[in-house]
Amino acid sequence: MKQKTKVVLFLLSLSIFFNPLKAQSLQQLYDLADHYNQQIVVSQTGLRAASEAVMAAKNAMLPNVELSGSGSYIGDATLMSRGFSTNGTTDVIIAGIGPQKVRNGRQETPHWGNSFTAQVSQIIYAGGAIRAGIRITELGEQMATLDVEKNRQEVRFLITGYYLDLYKLQNQQMVIDRNIQLTEKVIKDMEARCQQGMVLKNDITRYELQLMTLQLTKEKLKDAQSIINHQLCTTLHMADKKVIVVDTTKLNQEIASLKTIANEHNWQQMASENNIGIRQADVAIQLAEQKIKTTNAASLPSLALIAEDNLFGPYTNDLIPVNANVNAWFVGIGLKYDLGSLWKNKHNINHARIHHQQSQEQLVLARENVEKSVQAGYVNFLTSFKEVETQLKQVELATQNYDVVQNRFQNQLALLTDMLDASSMKLSADMALVNAQISLLYNYYKLKYISNTL
Repeated sequence: MKQKTKVVLFLLSLSIFFNPLKAQSLQQLYDLADHYNQQIVVSQTGLRAASEAVMAAKNAMLPNVELSGSGSYIGDATLMSRGFSTNGTTDVIIAGIGPQKVRNGRQETPHWGNSFTAQVSQIIYAGGAIRAGIRITELGEQMATLDVEKNRQEVRFLITGYYLDLYKLQNQQMVIDRNIQLTEKVIKDMEARCQQGMVLKNDITRYELQLMTLQLTKEKLKDAQSIINHQLCTTLHMADKKVIVVDTTKLNQEIASLKTIANEHNWQQMASENNIGIRQADVAIQLAEQKIKTTNAASLPSLALIAEDNLFGPYTNDLIPVNANVNAWFVGIGLKYDLGSLWKNKHNINHARIHHQQSQEQLVLARENVEKSVQAGYVNFLTSFKEVETQLKQVELATQNYDVVQNRFQNQLALLTDMLDASSMKLSADMALVNAQISLLYNYYKLKYISNTL
């Protein structure tokens, strides 16, 4: 399945790299960002590290096995009196024989020694610290997963902003192009009328100045598109910057479908269930609960089952060394209890409980902030609807006014200033409609971003 995904992404990359004039949809850019955006890649690496931390924490449930071995050269022992003298003798009690006089000084000792130890221990009770520790790493993995999703949503919203900016600039350029064509047509008509002595050369100059202004605006729009395109390619981590072409068909279809958008209650419900900030706050509460358990565990005893085997030689613990190997083993239970924790751990427990209370309060705060953001976003979205409807009507009226004034001007019933005013009004209405449509889309995607459903 992963191999198939890689193939699809590779083909998608090729379609963008080698077909720069083909329109790309937002979803295609989202898919590329999910795998190539550096911010997302970093968070995915963090998720892998968190997964390894879970496996490492689970190892605490396994028995601990220690092996050690050593070889040594043992020097001769020296017997001295209590006055640190090597002269004379010392009474040594030998089991089964009784006191014996042994000459002080160097005692013959086996020189080559060896030691091998094997110890196995298994914790059977630690006050719940081990299970709580494992649970903390599992919750850390959940938090890392949410971080990946949070970064994905942030990057997608950033891409959406760039994409809509490109859409707006391209639409504005189309509006400018149409006005350039209209202005060039008017200039051509006026030049013909100027030859007939019906208009003055000064009138043509005013339209030529307007044409130059429109052409300059067009160049500025192209430069702005280049800047946004570069930022978008950088976000997608494209080494070679390609031209991103907006899929206007899908965006126009989306604008048309926004009339059936869900009501505010549904958006609030989606945000409550999917918002990553709320989900992270909930995980933080669970983390705080587990930290309370680990803190309490420090005030409880721990029990471990221990088994050990020792093989060593020679035996030199008595005055008379035994040049032989000795094997000894034992099995038992180890108890460890830090009595000082009864009074030292009190503040740590209180700190963990207060932190847990703070986490609960942060969850309430997160829900309140999301609720306010959804309400404001939904109101702005409805306002955008009204703005689009208003601008559509203004474009219709401005176009009708332009057609009427143009007809009257051609019949010498209107002044040139009337014609210029009508042209400027139509351009302003067209540009305002483009901005209103982009604002509508942006507020819609912002609602999706707040609810984390991009």
